[in-house]
Amino acid sequence: MRYDFGPAGNALEGPRNRRIASNVPIKAQSFTLDNQTDFTMANQSSKVPQQTVVLVIGGGPGGSYASTLLAREGIDVVLLEAAKHPREHVGESMLPSLRQYLRFIGLEAEFDSRGFTQKPGAAFKFVHGFPECYTDFRALGPDKTTFNVFRAESDELMLRHAQRQGVSVFEETRVDSLKFETDGDPTTRPVSATWKNKAGQTGTIAFDWLIDASGRQGMISTKHLKSRIYRESLKNVAVYGYWKNVKVFDEGGPRSNSPWFECLTDRRGWAWVIPLHNGRTSIGIVMHQDTSNYKKAQHPGSLEDHYHEQLKLAPGVIDLIGDQGEFMKGTVAGTSDYSYHATSYSGDHYRIVGDAAAFVDPLFSSGVHVAMTGALSAASTVLGSMKGQVTETEAQNWHDAKIGICQTRFLMIVLSAYRQMQYEGSKAVLDDVNVDNFQAAFDLFRPVYQGEHDTSAELTDAGFERMIEFTRHIFTSVSPEQYHIVMKQRPELTALAGPVMSPDDLDKVLDSDDSDAKAVLRRLNSLKVLRNDTSPDSFTSEAVNGFVVRLERGHLGLTKV
Repeated sequence: MRYDFGPAGNALEGPRNRRIASNVPIKAQSFTLDNQTDFTMANQSSKVPQQTVVLVIGGGPGGSYASTLLAREGIDVVLLEAAKHPREHVGESMLPSLRQYLRFIGLEAEFDSRGFTQKPGAAFKFVHGFPECYTDFRALGPDKTTFNVFRAESDELMLRHAQRQGVSVFEETRVDSLKFETDGDPTTRPVSATWKNKAGQTGTIAFDWLIDASGRQGMISTKHLKSRIYRESLKNVAVYGYWKNVKVFDEGGPRSNSPWFECLTDRRGWAWVIPLHNGRTSIGIVMHQDTSNYKKAQHPGSLEDHYHEQLKLAPGVIDLIGDQGEFMKGTVAGTSDYSYHATSYSGDHYRIVGDAAAFVDPLFSSGVHVAMTGALSAASTVLGSMKGQVTETEAQNWHDAKIGICQTRFLMIVLSAYRQMQYEGSKAVLDDVNVDNFQAAFDLFRPVYQGEHDTSAELTDAGFERMIEFTRHIFTSVSPEQYHIVMKQRPELTALAGPVMSPDDLDKVLDSDDSDAKAVLRRLNSLKVLRNDTSPDSFTSEAVNGFVVRLERGHLGLTKV
């Protein structure tokens, strides 16, 4: 099916077909109401329409971002969200890409104005008895710092921004089921959704396109296709709570307000400390489900008792809490952090994004980044298919590959971190990764995991292990002094965009006894794994299946390299 687009790339009129009438509204421009509360109430007082061009299920970061992108291209979008925002959500630590993603939709300034805690980097204490490792986001560029956010507030900001851009948002409205073109066959094109709201009203909405951002419930992958695959080695759970008057890591210094991540002394879990702008500090513990069950059986009690017992195994956390730290009673909660992926993240006229598609692990804070990446991919491939820039099959393949590549990169870093911790709850195995995604994600790193003289295309267990060992260097402790010395001596080797160097390459350019320089360059070399995940600009340069994204408002879509 083809859509007609005007000279600026915006949709002018919708399709005429047997499922959606020819008068489907296509918004030509965004609008803004001065009173956000009145706007929200007005939007909620209207009834869910019977039809739309794009239906988005879920109002988290992935759903809000995808719907905003499409609305800004003139597409009629309805978003159905089961909860009422603001709503609690854990996962407060962001990555540097967030600022650039927000900038593209005109939301960066509002995030800055809210006073969210500025995050200059992150500290990792994975091996007790040795200095912590610090990742300095400012080394990526002057605008690559990010935020620690209170998710109830930040997620609502994104949802309200979507409304102001013209998305029709209906909260407390849950999608119960989908109907497919061939009744009962979820492998065919979805055509409508049934919904029910808090007031007890029910209805059906027809659509041309669907974006499933339904979170971990995964409307398509779990309820219909049953295509979700769990990674047993990362079947983790978290317990967390909030505190007041907790000290800040490197308070007053250049690393101040960075989150702190620490391996437990029994090496069977890890802890986080994330300072927030509202006077709270988020402190949590993560461990494998089996370990959690065992520990709870050994020390029966409440979830809060379990939480405080595990905090005793994190001396760095205890030091930050200090004498003044005050636990906020009643804030302890638990959540499943199982790692999973799926056989695909798209189908005929639908895309899956965010936690509905895949979840890697809470370590390294990749959740919102992967959601935003998926949202931009979904919007771009939907528009690319609409405009006839690619076939629908090509668009699906592009989205599947983009999601797979992004989450595979972070998966390898997470597995490497657990290896660095000598973590007893996780054993990395080749079955944890999709081989095609791995090879696409790490194409530049073939000399590292295959060896310079291995020309075979097959990924082996040995190659997988070599890549884990390579990415482990991300967590090597390097002092600022060591880094600056190497910067002066070999600046051409320190650029994130520079060539990937194999261990043999490093040996050739460095003296055998220059251990400091080797430590610095090994770490910088490993960080190149993430050089295409620091900004959405990589969508325009990293070709996937021969196509890149045209990242320009009014012309968003795919273009051939």
